[in-house]
Amino acid sequence: MPTELEKRITDFLEYLEVDRGRSPRTIANYDFYLRRFAKWAKQPKPSLITRELVHRYRLWLNRALAGREEELIKKSTQNYHLVALRSFLKYLSRHDIKSLPAEQIELTKAPSRIVAFLETDELARILAVPSRESEGVIALRDKAILELLFSTGLRVSELAYLKIDGINLKRDEFSVRGKGDKARVVFLSDAAKEAIKVYLTTRRDTSLFLFISHDRAKRGREESGPLSPRSIQRLVERYAKVAGITKRITPHTLRHTFATDLLMNGADIRSVQSMLGHASILTTQVYTHVTNQHLKEVHKKFHAKKSA
Repeated sequence: MPTELEKRITDFLEYLEVDRGRSPRTIANYDFYLRRFAKWAKQPKPSLITRELVHRYRLWLNRALAGREEELIKKSTQNYHLVALRSFLKYLSRHDIKSLPAEQIELTKAPSRIVAFLETDELARILAVPSRESEGVIALRDKAILELLFSTGLRVSELAYLKIDGINLKRDEFSVRGKGDKARVVFLSDAAKEAIKVYLTTRRDTSLFLFISHDRAKRGREESGPLSPRSIQRLVERYAKVAGITKRITPHTLRHTFATDLLMNGADIRSVQSMLGHASILTTQVYTHVTNQHLKEVHKKFHAKKSA
């Protein structure tokens, strides 16, 4: 028989699914984090969740091993646990269930994250690879995928399930639903628009999805499904390797490159936040290092030589 805490956690997860429209992945993560806390704390009643208990839990998280590699849990991952717990406590408060006020949980100070992005020459090299290494419809598909990732900053999960009728090539824009089922508008560059048009003119299938396998060994319904996010990740990694890029490149690296390119060319961070679909400006501020680099270049160009 479930404990009171387990029942409240289940109610909270159902609330996230039905009322908040959170993704299955988000719900699964919250489920893991909250069940871990409940197990560690020995299933206390919500009223017995105190500041002291959370303090001891934070100490445990900070000292616990992440897995077989015997590495400590990263600060950012510790914060994911605390964010889930804080959201759960807010839910309890809204339903008049006595427990620790959520605002009494502070997040762990994590080191600044430096995002990886492609330099201009690296981007040019990877975009040129499909035409050189593949042929036919697959080369055109992969070229369109790379151009679209860089042009729009789409997450790989968003790109994978795009449908042909959802892409407006006349307006050079279309809508996409991202995290939390939130809709946003993304824009096509001329290069991405042309790559998609050329790719679609070679298609001889009836699939509704924009990017599919084109595997000749597959027949019928198997080919009608979309290319999976994992397949897109593999092709990006392969093209990066062929392009001679030694650092690890993923579809998200192209998303970072999109944001970096905007900021380096003068876009304000609020606009970049909207185009990336970030719910909070704090998430977008991870790109602050880009603007700092730009300021350094401006200083060097307009000031440093004068002091010589």
